[in-house]
Amino acid sequence: MTGNAVFTILIVDDEQHILFSSESLLRFAGIRDIQTLDDSRKVLPLLEKGKIHIIVLDLFMPYVSGRELLTALSRDYPHIPVIVMTAADEVDMAVDCMKAGAFDYLVKPVENARLVSSVKKALEICSLKNQISQLREHLLTNRVKHPAAFSSMVSASPKMSAIFQYCEVIAESRQPVIIMGETGTGKELIAKAIHTVSGVKGKFVPVNAAGLDDNMFSDTLFGHKKGAYTGADQARAGLIAQASGGTLFLDEIGDLNEVSQVKLLRLLQEQEYYQVGSDMPMVSDARILVATNRNLRGLTATGKFRNDLYFRLCTHQVQIPPLRERTEDIQVLLEHFLAEAAQELKKKKPSYPSELITLLSLYDFPGNVREMKALIFDTVARHSSGILSMDCFKELIGTRVPQSGAESSLAKSVVEGLRVTLERLPTVREVENYLVDEAMKLANGNQGIAASILGFTRQTLNKRLRKGKDIVS
Repeated sequence: MTGNAVFTILIVDDEQHILFSSESLLRFAGIRDIQTLDDSRKVLPLLEKGKIHIIVLDLFMPYVSGRELLTALSRDYPHIPVIVMTAADEVDMAVDCMKAGAFDYLVKPVENARLVSSVKKALEICSLKNQISQLREHLLTNRVKHPAAFSSMVSASPKMSAIFQYCEVIAESRQPVIIMGETGTGKELIAKAIHTVSGVKGKFVPVNAAGLDDNMFSDTLFGHKKGAYTGADQARAGLIAQASGGTLFLDEIGDLNEVSQVKLLRLLQEQEYYQVGSDMPMVSDARILVATNRNLRGLTATGKFRNDLYFRLCTHQVQIPPLRERTEDIQVLLEHFLAEAAQELKKKKPSYPSELITLLSLYDFPGNVREMKALIFDTVARHSSGILSMDCFKELIGTRVPQSGAESSLAKSVVEGLRVTLERLPTVREVENYLVDEAMKLANGNQGIAASILGFTRQTLNKRLRKGKDIVS
């Protein structure tokens, strides 16, 4: 039921028609891994093999009664939720079973929705326990167990390593995952990695929700019946059907209109949807992953995104940091993209000046990793021989480092530094000297980069530095 950690439900009842109807109901509800037994003597030997995670148990059976089994299960297998299902509608019996360790008590004939709800709650408990166990193991080992799944995301950042480990833990959950981050940070790559680690047999099916009105959203996602609208000459299954047994990834979820949000909420809560032109609900067992570069919490405050949908999506959250917050990745990404660009363009991988790392580290990269890749590919395409030119990067990035990056950091350091060291309003000369010193620190002593930060030419900066030395001497 949850990828690598497949949760198996065992139904135990001496009546064959009960076994058949219960199994059919659960399978229709999207719960696939089910075993049945009509002989209670076989339950404990089966559990010794360790393949059962939830038990639906009748109380009154020949050979070994369900009450006897419940006692044995609570003693020897307390981690397995046991749902008692019996015709005995007695309060004392129900209380006795719950005290003995039953997870739930259902009275026959059991309402379909009641049985499905109880089993799904037990599955959530199993999934939560498994995630806690996995998270504990990851915290102790502090390593990614499936590095191949994350190989498309080149990183040396401890922040990203922690995200990869968290993704491995939640990959085995059936709950939705919301992936947040700026444009170009790799949200779809994270979604694909979660899908890969989950081990589900179905496909990974991506859908970009941006620009889809409700009609397009419904038709694309859920499909339509023949004759549903003019031009619908043939029935068509939607992308949710393609994702059966796999993962549906909805990108730009913050752009969905309210009607589409309601339909998505139903899909998440009930695992049901309606094809366009049909009044018969269809069941989906696809795992739902969503992504956004927008502030959904802010959208809920303005009424543009449903609160109930937001909280339903937030069971598991992945926040990918922008590239400017993990500058330790600059060099490894540079090496990776240079090699990739050289191979694609059939060129020798070029070398680069060490100052390039400093320059790129000071740049804000509003388009994040995607922008960096495009920048390096374009630079390699222009490159002919020798060492990569810094001028080429400066031309593509701009003559100055963007305001939101190094300049804002520099301005903040100037204000804080002068406030601490001076008890008066500083002179223009003092401010200039402080700015020059801080720019040189940010640029690791590289005058060309420091000049770019300050908006000077290199010659002007050189003169100011010489002037400063003369004043000191």
